[in-house]
Amino acid sequence: MRIVDLRAVPVAFADPPLRSAFGLHAPYALRTIVQVRSDEGLTGLGETYGGEVPLRDLEAARELVVGQDPFRLTRIEAAISGEEALEASQQRPWEGRLASPRRAFAAVEVACYDLIGKATGRPVADLLGGRFRERVPFAAYLFFKHAGIGGADGVGASSRAAREQDDYLAREALDPEGIVRQARDFVNTFGFRSIKLKGGVLDPEIEAEAVRAMRRELGPDVPLRLDPNGVWSIETSVQIGREIEDCLEYLEDPTEGRRGMAEVARQVQVPLATNMCTTAWTDIPETVELGSISILLTDHHLWGGLLATVKLAQLCRTFGWGVSMHSNSHLGISLMAMAHVAAAIPNLTYACDTHYPWQVDEVIQGGKVPIRDGYVEVTEAPGLGIELDEDALARLHEQYLRCGLTKRDDLIEMQKLEPGWQPVRW
Repeated sequence: MRIVDLRAVPVAFADPPLRSAFGLHAPYALRTIVQVRSDEGLTGLGETYGGEVPLRDLEAARELVVGQDPFRLTRIEAAISGEEALEASQQRPWEGRLASPRRAFAAVEVACYDLIGKATGRPVADLLGGRFRERVPFAAYLFFKHAGIGGADGVGASSRAAREQDDYLAREALDPEGIVRQARDFVNTFGFRSIKLKGGVLDPEIEAEAVRAMRRELGPDVPLRLDPNGVWSIETSVQIGREIEDCLEYLEDPTEGRRGMAEVARQVQVPLATNMCTTAWTDIPETVELGSISILLTDHHLWGGLLATVKLAQLCRTFGWGVSMHSNSHLGISLMAMAHVAAAIPNLTYACDTHYPWQVDEVIQGGKVPIRDGYVEVTEAPGLGIELDEDALARLHEQYLRCGLTKRDDLIEMQKLEPGWQPVRW
């Protein structure tokens, strides 16, 4: 079997006005949908970050991928990373055209695994070593947010849908009471059994009170997490960490850098997790030496694919780290890729993050993937178990062309709401 075409289509889909330490989500989130077609008429699907840079990378990778055997993923990875060219000529380092070869390969690799699964009649999870679990746990992902549902309505949506939809998608949540109500909606609607709050937005004492309020509302048995995105000082991280450590399952990236995280880890009892201070294989030795974290949030989009994520989880077991999974705004292809790799990781010790409940658009046939009792099911269906809806893809591609966004920039979006706004280091 050979790859005869690689297609990358940029899309935009409605994203509510969610707050982060870096600003505000734009009315549209961007992704890139990848299709790898074989000479046997099969097509594998992948999904990655959106905007002009990932798209340019994938377009540059096309000539490196077409003609390859999708089963020989190490050769494809070598071609995309430049190792193949370097091996052929040692006269000078490869001057690749890709901004992020690892990210580009990850998107192609997912599509190839989907293709291989369809060719062999096996689910992707079984190609990664076999399913350890049939259902994958996901956590509710809560945000401080402004009123609005995103898309053409943007912030302060006045559409009929937003007015009639008095739920977490439309409502403002800028205080502990709003977060508690949001948490209750997520639990009631999706059955989530773990809850994460994106912090670094309001005064840390207010965010700590939001955690305490959720604990009072939900009882002692629902794991809670808080993620300030690295914008707290070491002093603030220690103070707040100590105040609410009896409420938290873990505290994610309270401060920046491996050394800062290590200093906090020495002074608080709550476990520290990261998807920011350790993001590459070369970061691991120093992370271990310093004792910066107890939990690593994997992400196949960033770490080099599904197989790399399985290997990363194995490494976490060596160091005694817990394993969870990072998320960004995404569609169903990424959700199912996350579910399949998570199903193949025996030491998935914490429920995975996902933004998926915040997205209402979809590019796969049948609409959104169901989340029931906080789980996504990995079935016997071959590949990722999904198929592309070409009409939906065309609609979201047209939306990409119309919305005018070419990259994510939370700072600019926040400054539209509050001119001159800058991130705060608490």
